[in-house]
Amino acid sequence: MPLLAIESTCDETAAAVIDRSRRVLSSIVASQDTLHARWRGVVPEIASRAHVDRIIPVITEAVQAAGIAKQDLEAVAVAVRPGLIGSLLVGLSAAKAIAAVFRLPLIGYDHLAAHLYACHIAFGDRLQYPAVGLVASGGHTSLFRLTGPLELERLGGTIDDAIGEAFDKAASLLGLAYPGGPEIERLAATGDPKAYRFPRPLAQDRSRLDLSFSGLKTAIRYQVRPPGADERQLGQQQRADLAASFQQAAVDALVAKVELAISRTGCRMVVVGGGVAANGLLRRELETLGNRRRVTVLVPPLSLCTDNAAIGAIAWEQLERGDLATLELDVRPGTDRSRREAASLTPRVGSPPAALPRR
Repeated sequence: MPLLAIESTCDETAAAVIDRSRRVLSSIVASQDTLHARWRGVVPEIASRAHVDRIIPVITEAVQAAGIAKQDLEAVAVAVRPGLIGSLLVGLSAAKAIAAVFRLPLIGYDHLAAHLYACHIAFGDRLQYPAVGLVASGGHTSLFRLTGPLELERLGGTIDDAIGEAFDKAASLLGLAYPGGPEIERLAATGDPKAYRFPRPLAQDRSRLDLSFSGLKTAIRYQVRPPGADERQLGQQQRADLAASFQQAAVDALVAKVELAISRTGCRMVVVGGGVAANGLLRRELETLGNRRRVTVLVPPLSLCTDNAAIGAIAWEQLERGDLATLELDVRPGTDRSRREAASLTPRVGSPPAALPRR
């Protein structure tokens, strides 16, 4: 019998039905992009209310699309960390209700570990441990050493902004639509990545596996609006060149740290997850890195990069270990910068994120 996975960490309401072989029988995602476009970023209160409206219809559609009834489920799993506290609580409340009514085992899984597990779903036995794991998204940019699907040791990550949040802000400065990542990539396709010399923060620092994107955001802001001056009137080619140069700088910084992680750990496998993993330049640069360093780089298909519940297939790993939760299970919002520990799967209440990036 399959399990039901629920995802509501940020602004996508998602549910999926997955069988024991990790085959995804259905995957439904309700995006909130149009709700947040006005603010060029996620507004937590709006996200939470939208989850309340959508969670039951999305779960119902996922179960129906899988051709089963709720009583046919083996278990119910839900992402409980990290994320926006209000959004997480909506998913958890729905999961608890289903578990209680149908007397199903309840599992709380880690959203970042699940993003990396997307490579297991897509590539199966090709994923070998130990491996370097990179999660790159709107709210997270982290590097891990993986010794198993649930065993993650954090190696480093952003000390300020996530790479996806930087893409969103750069897109806003260039007058592009939200979400900004795909728009930057589209515009960059006609630009010159060498037109502007943007910084690669911490890329040359081989003493640590940390990243920083706040200075890169400031650099593109000053190109659009120099200090003490009015905003520049940019032509289409200038905007394309800015987008291409920004994208290249952000990807270069990220790939440099992945290469350092390979050197530090000796791992011959790299697995990638998160919404920014959909970026074409990043995928190409990682492939080039893999060829140069003779390591295997696995990047999941686009459908498994952005937030979705299919990656909740990681809950099967917990179910098979007997790692179950009670109805006392709570969320642990956390932030990328506060996650200094390995990915414990025993969540507890934490503090809401200080920033409001898109996860």
